[in-house]
Amino acid sequence: MITIKTFPCNQLQENTYVVSDDTRECVIIDCGAYFEEEFQAIQNYIETQQLKPVHLLATHGHFDHNFGNNFIFETYGLKVEISADDAYLINDLPGQFESMIGFPLRRQYPEVGHYFEAGETISFGHHTFEILKTPGHTPGGVTFYNKEEGIAFTGDTLFRMSIGRTDFDRGIAKLPSDTVVYSGHGPKTTLAEELQYNPYLS
Repeated sequence: MITIKTFPCNQLQENTYVVSDDTRECVIIDCGAYFEEEFQAIQNYIETQQLKPVHLLATHGHFDHNFGNNFIFETYGLKVEISADDAYLINDLPGQFESMIGFPLRRQYPEVGHYFEAGETISFGHHTFEILKTPGHTPGGVTFYNKEEGIAFTGDTLFRMSIGRTDFDRGIAKLPSDTVVYSGHGPKTTLAEELQYNPYLS
């Protein structure tokens, strides 16, 4: 069984997820930790639960989902894994930040550890994430989907009752309606609820 811990992070209340199973291996999805107390909360949880981080995954390359990549690298030796279509974003996090916020982001980030390949899956413990291409919010946006648990981490592709592109081959709309959706911001939802009530998906 998968355990999911959510950490709302940074000025934009981005959801950082630590996902683990009974082997105690875990993946970190969209580490947006910006403040020291956010770093500490994530590290304390991992240590308290005696987890072993094995992947740092990014649904897309926007700065608010990747603020903490340097912290994860320095603490656990993991480099971010992301779609190559978002390379131009992930490789210029300080530039993104300054153009949006208006002042410099004085942090050094490690190079990307791995760019996803077509048909690739991500494994940890007894579980596997299928990588679904879900561009629209960014060219390289992806969703991490686990069929057995019926969960999907969508980043900013789909929010609860808000906009998200789902009209792609093997995209989100193709998943079972009872799939639980963990978004990049805000509360979790289900695909059935979004398909029925989300005005952008009707």
